[in-house]
Amino acid sequence: MSDKKAKLRSAEWFGTNDKNGFMYRSWMKNQGIPDHEFDGRPIIGICNTWSELTPCNAHFRKIAEHVKRGISEAGGFPVEFPVFSNGESNLRPTAMLTRNLAAMDVEEAIRGNPIDAVVLLCGCDKTTPALLMGAASCDVPAIVVTGGPMLNGKLDGKDVGSGTAVWQLHESLKAGEIDLHKFLSAEAGMSRSAGTCNTMGTASTMACMAEALGVSLPHNAAIPAVDARRYVLAHMSGMRIVEMALEDLKLSKLLTREAFLNAIRANAAIGGSTNAVIHLKAIAGRIGVALDLDDWVHIGRNTPTIVDLMPSGRFLMEEFYYAGGLPAVLRRLGEANLLPHPDALTANGKTLWHNVKEAPLYNDEVIRPLDKPLVADGGIRVLRGNLAPRGAVLKPSAATPALLKHRGRAVVFEHFEHYKSRILDESLDVDENSVLVLKNCGPKGYPGMAEVGNMGLPPKLLKRGVKDMVRISDARMSGTAYGTVVLHVTPEAAAGGPLAAIQDGDWIELDCDAGTLHVDISDAEMASRLERYTPLEAPKTGGYQRLYIDHVLQADEGCDLDFLVGCRGATVPRHSH
Repeated sequence: MSDKKAKLRSAEWFGTNDKNGFMYRSWMKNQGIPDHEFDGRPIIGICNTWSELTPCNAHFRKIAEHVKRGISEAGGFPVEFPVFSNGESNLRPTAMLTRNLAAMDVEEAIRGNPIDAVVLLCGCDKTTPALLMGAASCDVPAIVVTGGPMLNGKLDGKDVGSGTAVWQLHESLKAGEIDLHKFLSAEAGMSRSAGTCNTMGTASTMACMAEALGVSLPHNAAIPAVDARRYVLAHMSGMRIVEMALEDLKLSKLLTREAFLNAIRANAAIGGSTNAVIHLKAIAGRIGVALDLDDWVHIGRNTPTIVDLMPSGRFLMEEFYYAGGLPAVLRRLGEANLLPHPDALTANGKTLWHNVKEAPLYNDEVIRPLDKPLVADGGIRVLRGNLAPRGAVLKPSAATPALLKHRGRAVVFEHFEHYKSRILDESLDVDENSVLVLKNCGPKGYPGMAEVGNMGLPPKLLKRGVKDMVRISDARMSGTAYGTVVLHVTPEAAAGGPLAAIQDGDWIELDCDAGTLHVDISDAEMASRLERYTPLEAPKTGGYQRLYIDHVLQADEGCDLDFLVGCRGATVPRHSH
């Protein structure tokens, strides 16, 4: 064998003429694979999150076929394998609970099998970070191919955004502005093609993060799911991963600290989901890169949001792609010296700036000039204070500017079921200046940190025309949601954080510019309340949920399981049959 072939991991399985080599090849041959496929060519895994229960990813069988064509054309040997598909739309209690389970599945599948490199087929919110986390812990050559966003939703001849339309229409229904028939008539039109949410929700955000990190080919983030160019990109990604395997272009060469800082800046520019804060931290933890909330302060702040997409703006992912997609955004940032590290290496072997410096930009309304931003300072706000000692986050591009500095009385919900029953009470002591506070919805508390932080407003206020209020919780919210919502309060209530001590009537002060979140009680009173606080009874559960509750880290640490953090590499003990 040549030196190039000897470097491939798969040679340890298929590259010998002893008993083990005989058996590994023989078993694979029951699929009709000829001898020459085992001649030392790279074995490329296709990690597929296809599932009919994950509608965002339900078209991945076709995408996988195009990836295979590219791999074969470049001289590789494609092998497709399934992993846990944690789809956000159907999975209860939340796909965030199983993100780490999927990452474990991906890691062990890659490490334990004869794979030299891997194509990660992901799309729905948690599939992208899960696959990157698992692959990063193995540190093999890997490239991301997402499924792409669905076509624009339609209602009454107008565009509506997936996810965002649900929140808007449901509030209108509760306010009495529309009837049930009108509400339900939007159902079919909101999701009318294969693909992920067509807003700048978490799925689109994480696709953009993958592209900004350099682990996908340019334009991967925004090509619509049903556009033929999505299949061309899948084919080209298949070809490129073969070269990456031969070049030994591992994830550790791409997922550098510099790449993560580029992604943080890009997230601010696109008005990306707050969920990116958690997911980027988790991916960084797997590859061994130091990243914390202060990086979002230093890099994200003072970055204009220039992508005018729902839920923050007007347009949808179709228009974003037609306007130039993420390369156009990165070019605009780079020309203003706002790309922290333009020389960061990407999956095609070129630098990020090389990939985008001549990117065309076709629509200044969708991707605005820097001097005409959607929001002048759109970076995720990190808030700290006696209510969130280790931090909380807020997305300013989705918030009401007048509420970014606010003082109001707390209306407290001890858990989500308490919220659902209490918010409907016409006698609830609440007005538009109140601050809605939801506890016990964090990583341990829900469990899984569900997307319930964007609490719907009290119907009696909606009927008076109130459209937004300050809301605070240890939960997450969908990237498709909007409002002045403080999320990821850390430590969470279930872990004994200060949020547990908040009571009805406490005065809470939010100041986004100062980065503070404060409740007007003394340290002594806070300590006394926490000492008297009786935590909710932990769920009586076993299996993975028990493992999760016992080992999950807090939001500022990425919500990974404590024993999964770190890069363990791809070396596996050789088994002798």
